[in-house]
Amino acid sequence: MAEGLDWKRRLVRAAKRWTPGWAKTSAKWFFHTVRFWVDYGRFRGRARRASGRFTLRTKDLYPCLHDRTATTSFDAHYVFHTSWAARVLERTRPSLHLDFSSSLFFVGIASSFVPIRFYDYRPARLGLKGLECLQGDLLKLPLADGSAESVSCMHVVEHVGLGRYGDPLDYDGDLKALAELKRIVKPGGNLLFVVPVGVPRIQFNAHRIYGLRQVLGLFEGFELKERALVTDQGEFVPEAGEELSDAQGYGCACFWFSKKGTGSGAAS
Repeated sequence: MAEGLDWKRRLVRAAKRWTPGWAKTSAKWFFHTVRFWVDYGRFRGRARRASGRFTLRTKDLYPCLHDRTATTSFDAHYVFHTSWAARVLERTRPSLHLDFSSSLFFVGIASSFVPIRFYDYRPARLGLKGLECLQGDLLKLPLADGSAESVSCMHVVEHVGLGRYGDPLDYDGDLKALAELKRIVKPGGNLLFVVPVGVPRIQFNAHRIYGLRQVLGLFEGFELKERALVTDQGEFVPEAGEELSDAQGYGCACFWFSKKGTGSGAAS
């Protein structure tokens, strides 16, 4: 009996292994669709017996077939790196923070407790108290040398020069953008910087991926105050080392740098 059961399990595993991806997707779609119509029929029956607060018509159907999961999924890169950066701002409390093309969710929320001036190649129409949105080109920032107390540019520089967002093609666009960011930070000022990490490569025209040592080597004249990593498995790892960072396929590395010199860039 046990041998027979083991044979059946092996057969099922083999079937799963060799079933084409499109067939698996089609089977899941069929199952979710059938379940949707069963649920709709049951709910419609209950609606007929209810008080009629809402209309329920087939033309208003809006099938959401893939949300019945055991846990809530989320984009680990963008949830963790923005949460990390907001916590740094809560500690440093600059009089004005400048952000360059990072997540709109980040600047929208963080501007509730720190004034933020947000620059983007494609300016965002986001009107909120404490937030000013302007047009800005990372290759030529409209700011004087050493004029910024607090700066962030997160999950952005890896795109510059690849043409994805209508910007000019430039193999070294990322280095030029980073040079501009470093130029405007004043001595003692802070720079929050986030890029993908793993084996250094370009996945055209989406993004570049950097090695940890490669990133650190770009920040001569800056002190690393804090770093963190979001792994391929969606885990947030403070102070992750080079071996773990470079083992990622597409990790997310977060860096808090302070420009060397006199100033007030340290955390309170």
